[in-house]
Parts: sequence; C-alpha cells; structure tokens
Amino acid sequence: MEQQSIQITIADRSYPLRIPVADEEKIRAAARIINEKTTLYRKRYANRDTQDALSMALLQFVIRLIEAEQSEESKVMAEELKALDNLLDDYIKINLV
Repeated sequence: MEQQSIQITIADRSYPLRIPVADEEKIRAAARIINEKTTLYRKRYANRDTQDALSMALLQFVIRLIEAEQSEESKVMAEELKALDNLLDDYIKINLV
C-alpha cells in the first residue's frame, strides 16, 4: 500500500504522519472535526486550558463511539435472534406438525 507523509494540526500543535494515500481525506477530516470541537469547548470554558478542551472533545467522541458500537451490537443480536426464530419455526413445521 502506497504511503505518504502529511502534517496535520490539532489544537495548535503540528503532527507529522506517515499514512496510506487512501486515508488522507479521512485523517484530515478527523483533524478538522477535532479542532472544531476543541474550539467550541475553548470558547465555552474560556477559563480552562487547551488540555481541558481536548479532554471534553475526546469524551464526547468516545461516548458517540460507544453508542454506535452498542447500536451495532443490538442490530447483530436482533439479526441472530431472527435467524434463530426462523430455525425454530422450520423445526416445528418439520417435526411437530
């Protein structure tokens, strides 16, 4: 996989990264979103430092990640239960009717 070097800035700090070429847009979008949330928290809590703003942004993102994972787990569980229900229906039709 072809790699490239890029530099992103998060909360006024620059970070050099070596990434797959196909990931550049995604990584830049992620950095942009992090910066937007960090700026929001900096304004909301003007008396706090950048670390606090980053921590609050991170907390918000992880909460959303957990919610998304739980939602996905629920979907998978529902699909598995539906498949099990279908198997039971088939068994009943063949063996008990």
